[in-house]
Amino acid sequence: MPDTSRDSLSISKDQTDDLGEPTPIHLAAAEPPKASKAAAIIVAFSVLAIVGLSLWYLVQPQPLLVQGEADATRIDIAARVDGRVGQRPVSRGNNIAAQQLLVAIDNPELLMKLHEAEAARTVALADLARIEVGTRAEDIAERKVAVASAEASLTLDQQTYDRVKQVTAGGFEPVAKLDEATASLDVARRTLEQAKLAYQEAVAGYTAQERGVAKAAVAKAEAAIATLQAQVNELTVKAPIAGQVYQIGVELGEYVSPGVPLLSLVDLDDIWLRFDLREDLVKDLKVGDRFTAKIPALGDTPITVEVRTIATRGEYAGWRATRATGDFDLRTFEVRAYPIEKLANLRPGMSAYADWNGAH
Repeated sequence: MPDTSRDSLSISKDQTDDLGEPTPIHLAAAEPPKASKAAAIIVAFSVLAIVGLSLWYLVQPQPLLVQGEADATRIDIAARVDGRVGQRPVSRGNNIAAQQLLVAIDNPELLMKLHEAEAARTVALADLARIEVGTRAEDIAERKVAVASAEASLTLDQQTYDRVKQVTAGGFEPVAKLDEATASLDVARRTLEQAKLAYQEAVAGYTAQERGVAKAAVAKAEAAIATLQAQVNELTVKAPIAGQVYQIGVELGEYVSPGVPLLSLVDLDDIWLRFDLREDLVKDLKVGDRFTAKIPALGDTPITVEVRTIATRGEYAGWRATRATGDFDLRTFEVRAYPIEKLANLRPGMSAYADWNGAH
């Protein structure tokens, strides 16, 4: 049996260095480290997780956000008469009540025309009253005296004619005298006839036609006053509704003409959200549907709105071709959605958006 202890001893001695210190022997150098394997596994799982999440994200439907804008009923106030702006007691952003003064226009010429028309009506009324009363008793008496005078003149001219005729027949007067007497007698007869007609006219009074003309003159004068008064009333421009001053287009002292916009009002009680959507987005939408929208200006406050109007826009509105060949186009529709609950701070012009994938 060999002596193994000696062999082991010799091996131990051989593995000592020259200085007599043992050299360490690395018995596990041929095996792979366990920490490196764990790190490789973690990296592999991380790559697989990133790839999986990326694929999952790509196959998920992306949210479709549609943007809209708050809008409200706007009323443009224009002048109906010309003149200069004398007063403008409101400013942009003021809340006003119905029938509140907005603008006062100065037009002295128009006021003078109104006074002139009122004077013409006074004259027409006086003339109508005179006709309604009829002929005065003094005028009738005067006409009666004129008839009596004409009768006396006729009698005198008749007697003169008879005498001249007899004298002319005896050859004592020329025929010219007879002609003068004849003419005077004819004038006297016509004067009497005219006096009688004037007396009859005075007694009968004014005719129905004359009364009608006088009444028509009064009506014409009143119509002229009404027209001018309506124009004068337009010198003071008042608010037709309660609302807020949105824009102002005139300043004090500025000359305005009929039809020129003075200012604009918005009715804050009639405010909605307007979305312009392609027709492929509104195919399942109908009046009465509700969805949630957010207002960035109000801190992304979510509000519930109800669709009340779906109307097509004009041909000039946005569209896109559904095919490259341009077979047909997708039109744009205007959707008006009204808030279910009124927001006091919602103002026209504020942006709004909604997630259209989950809106309805």
